[in-house]
Amino acid sequence: MPAINTRKAVMLGALLASTAAIAPAIAQDAAQADQGENGGLTAIIVTAERREQSLQDVPISASVFSGAELERKGVVNLNDIQQIAPSIAINTFNRSTFINIRGVGIAQSAPTSNPGVAYYIDGQLIPHEQFIGHTFFDIGTMEVLRGPQGTLTGQNSTGGALYVRTPEPEFDSNFAIGDVTVANYDRYRVVAAVNVGGENVALRVAGVHEERDSFTRNIAANAQSQPGNLNMDAIRANLRLRGMDGRLNVNVRGEYFDVRSDNNAVKRRGDTVSTNPFEIQEDGLSFQDQAGYRLSAEARYDVSDSVQARALVSWQDGYTHDQTDGDRTATALAVPANLPTSGANTARFPGRVSNGDTQFKTLIGEFNLLSTGKGPLQWVVGGFVMDESVPVTLLRDNRNTLDVVQSNSSIITEAKNTSQSMFGQVNYYVTDALEVLAGARYSWDKQVYTRFAVPGPPITLPFTSQVTSQQLTGKLGVNYHFGANNMLYVTASKGYKAGGVNLTPGTPDFLPERNFVYEAGLKTELLDRHLRVNGDVFYSDYKDIQLSSLVGGLPVTQNALAGKSWGAELEVTAQFGGFAANAGMGYLNSKFANSACISDTNAPGTDPGCPTNLRFVPKNRVLPFSPDWTVNAGVQYTASVGSVDVTPRVQWSYISEQYATPFPSVNTLVPGRNVFDARLTFDMGRKYKLEAFVNNLTDKTYIASQIQNSSSADGGIIYGAPRTYGLRLRVEIGN
Repeated sequence: MPAINTRKAVMLGALLASTAAIAPAIAQDAAQADQGENGGLTAIIVTAERREQSLQDVPISASVFSGAELERKGVVNLNDIQQIAPSIAINTFNRSTFINIRGVGIAQSAPTSNPGVAYYIDGQLIPHEQFIGHTFFDIGTMEVLRGPQGTLTGQNSTGGALYVRTPEPEFDSNFAIGDVTVANYDRYRVVAAVNVGGENVALRVAGVHEERDSFTRNIAANAQSQPGNLNMDAIRANLRLRGMDGRLNVNVRGEYFDVRSDNNAVKRRGDTVSTNPFEIQEDGLSFQDQAGYRLSAEARYDVSDSVQARALVSWQDGYTHDQTDGDRTATALAVPANLPTSGANTARFPGRVSNGDTQFKTLIGEFNLLSTGKGPLQWVVGGFVMDESVPVTLLRDNRNTLDVVQSNSSIITEAKNTSQSMFGQVNYYVTDALEVLAGARYSWDKQVYTRFAVPGPPITLPFTSQVTSQQLTGKLGVNYHFGANNMLYVTASKGYKAGGVNLTPGTPDFLPERNFVYEAGLKTELLDRHLRVNGDVFYSDYKDIQLSSLVGGLPVTQNALAGKSWGAELEVTAQFGGFAANAGMGYLNSKFANSACISDTNAPGTDPGCPTNLRFVPKNRVLPFSPDWTVNAGVQYTASVGSVDVTPRVQWSYISEQYATPFPSVNTLVPGRNVFDARLTFDMGRKYKLEAFVNNLTDKTYIASQIQNSSSADGGIIYGAPRTYGLRLRVEIGN
């Protein structure tokens, strides 16, 4: 097994020491302590309804984690969230990260589709799945909201939302934090953060560098790439200003990321050269480069003692440039120069290389007015606007297998998306215990889609189409509060995802997707806040599901099916002095509510009773990415040994089997898996912390994602990480 490179470890240790020298005196991190003063649990603060509230007072099924808790549970990237939160499935492949909550979200991207689970960082919507996982470092809190977010979130969503908050710069405080991880597979991760704060001005700058070899070896004799490797750099700055006797608070944020790899390591199905899941053979040059920046300004102004105004504006600019060995072999032949690149010849000579370039330029604005008083009536009103352009160039070279030299199949398009909405919500305490709420949102969405080049029969180019969508969504609820931090709630909510244009002219536009969810839940804290138990049951009526597939090798999004789901979630957290434990469970019964004929990417054909090239999906077949069970649990105990707190921790996660498309087969099945992790932490006060960890303790070999065929490359299998182990050192200095 690959070992740790000692020379690089020493170099990174020196970098950590130099980072520590930036701040002048000793300080402690201002993040909220994980353990209460009485050895119990601390309150969890969320911002799901545009104001800071205790999780126990918000009628939403949610999992919330502090940055310290994410570190303790070994969460270092977005994919790891599914190991610690119930009812969420995350699949990362090609250039995108697909998130599904309760079986709702997105299963395969198309040039004009949007995710069903919205992702936010510091209040900014990240509207596309290609750029949501690159800056997962220096985290303050993370909120996983389950169910439609069709009222108060920045953009409507049918499945849920993820809110990431980075730590606020701290006034009157100067400190630095350095965090170094060294692990096998030559993995090195350095995170550094510096805070410089005066009375009314504070700046926090954080950066990360991470590199790692691939878990997979490309054993082709003429290999040009090692897919699966990683090299990432990112930096983030947050300038915080306070004025007008504390009534005005402004944050100006900037972020840059640059992620480079040799693309994904995809195991070819039916590989006869090697049966080792971590060996592939590819001769084509593969790479994936994703880079960009985000700028935003957010202001909060206390108009009065009971009313606050909030405004946010954000500009995002990013690109993905990637290339793939489309045949995923080192032996497939390209179409000879004397033959046309027809469908018959590309099937006979499948060798090819594909290249893609996608750019995103997005402008977002949001304005809120909200109540801040202590009376029985609380309210929020606001508006949201988004304007973006997404040019895409996809090239396929069926005459070469090593690199893209020419293109015999080109897709060149540009989507211009606009979204506007107005929203509001009112909460009213009828009595001290009984609270009612009503919220509504009206959304207008428009997409203008221009094709400059598209395969198929000749058409007049450029060819422009447009589609508009509008929808009323909202939420109704009744909450009953009892005791100090306990609540029963019943809600009905509706979320929506806009429709769009398909790539091929003449193919019908796809309609908006809608999700109606009815939910009842209990939130309670027991034993003097040493035990927290939150649970819910829900029923989902999922209409006009947007399903993406290939027809004639080109992406198509269809609305042929609806779904019905029911399930439950339960999360338990306990803290008794040095002993801490957590457990989460989600059960999901998610089926198609009707029968329909749709296209099947992996096995094109025509089923009896279906139009040409369509396959039959029967009623009650399971929805894609809908595992019946998602379970996680962890236990730890902290013991003091002299001046050092020693904490061993073990944790376990289980995700049952799921399918990647509506067509169950060996090529779409993602089997269930059990994964165990262990870590041992030595906490030497607020200044030093050392951790040893082993992830995938049993070295379980499991399928993480089933890749479906696309217009650029054959499908295959991405396997989850094997056993990894290493050391992590965290140092804090300052005052």
